[in-house]
Amino acid sequence: MKSILANESRYLIGPAYASKYTYYEPDGYLNLGGTNEPAVRLPGMTAVTVATALKLGVYDPRNLSESNATIRLMNLIKTIAARHMSNNTNTSTRWGHGWQTALWAYYDGFAAWLMWDKLSTTDRDKVVNMLVDEANRFTTGNDVYLIGTSGNQLYEIRRDGTAVTPGDSKTEENNWSAALLGLALSMMPTHPDAAAWSTRYKQLAVSATAKPADLRDRSTVNGITLSTWLQGHNIANDGTLENHGFLHPLYMIVDQGLYEAAANGLAGTCAPNAAKRNVALMYSALVDKQFPASGGGTKTIYTPGSYKVYYPEGNDWGTEFPMYFGGFDQLVSLFGLDSTVSTPASTWEKLHNDRQIALQARHTDGHTYGSLTENNYYGREQRVGVISALTYLTTWLVNNSGSNKTCWTNS
Repeated sequence: MKSILANESRYLIGPAYASKYTYYEPDGYLNLGGTNEPAVRLPGMTAVTVATALKLGVYDPRNLSESNATIRLMNLIKTIAARHMSNNTNTSTRWGHGWQTALWAYYDGFAAWLMWDKLSTTDRDKVVNMLVDEANRFTTGNDVYLIGTSGNQLYEIRRDGTAVTPGDSKTEENNWSAALLGLALSMMPTHPDAAAWSTRYKQLAVSATAKPADLRDRSTVNGITLSTWLQGHNIANDGTLENHGFLHPLYMIVDQGLYEAAANGLAGTCAPNAAKRNVALMYSALVDKQFPASGGGTKTIYTPGSYKVYYPEGNDWGTEFPMYFGGFDQLVSLFGLDSTVSTPASTWEKLHNDRQIALQARHTDGHTYGSLTENNYYGREQRVGVISALTYLTTWLVNNSGSNKTCWTNS
């Protein structure tokens, strides 16, 4: 994981940065090229990647010195926060309050926290404004997560069986919304809104991987009684889920919840059990559940003895995603969530991440992908970077944080 992070971070802050960020605006911040996902999420992912590499001594300076990489990194962190609508009145350059913007704020806020000592008071305030503003959008209700907006549901399927967003699980959105709240809480535990963030953080985490059987489960998870609080579900009882209208293994990679151990670990607190609930079930579905094969018989999503992945109903993103699975494997192994599977997660981690390193070895600058058939997402390199960064950071905290190791709690 360290090798993958070293390769991807030097690419992202090196040639990728140089080709994209070519001039400053009159206010001294970078021109991001817009206010949409490519313009904001991608530099946010780059920021987390490079901040982690620099902070933990992983960065490879062969093409760009650490000092120059730091300058570029700080440009990204400061600009993203400054362009958020809590700090910016210019409607043509500001971003925020969108279906995915909690994730963008999470990335930038996480990077800023890691590099806090290098931010001015003014820029720190802008980061805080961004995080608080995005966090306070999520502090009410158990059926909708944007205040006053009925179209943004916590659940794909409601308790009564109504499919609110057919074929589109809300697992991903709930997990990243929870992550934003968890980060704000870890960074600002004495903030006046911290109690509301804490409650909603756990609720969103619980709902992210809720299954039909949970609606009858009287267990209490972090103070939430499942059978009475949950109003729907997002995954099937067998641990599978749908996205883009079909069963989609890439969205069964619920690593975002496991990253919560890192945000809490940096704060010296324990992550809520809600963030890892049903993860073992979903991992088991990747490893051992049998699906019909096109040539007859059945196959598992994970291919025994190979890095290759079988997509039972196809994959509209491409053909090569070893880092996505390899990072998840490592986290599952790290937290012992593979006790019920036939082959340990550590075995799969090596298969997938060896393939990831082989993909990077094709390119002297450290990047991963070749043609768009491998991965057609415009942020594919940044995704590899942020997965390797947050997985490595989580692993580092587990192994190097002394008496305050990462932990989980049901409080």
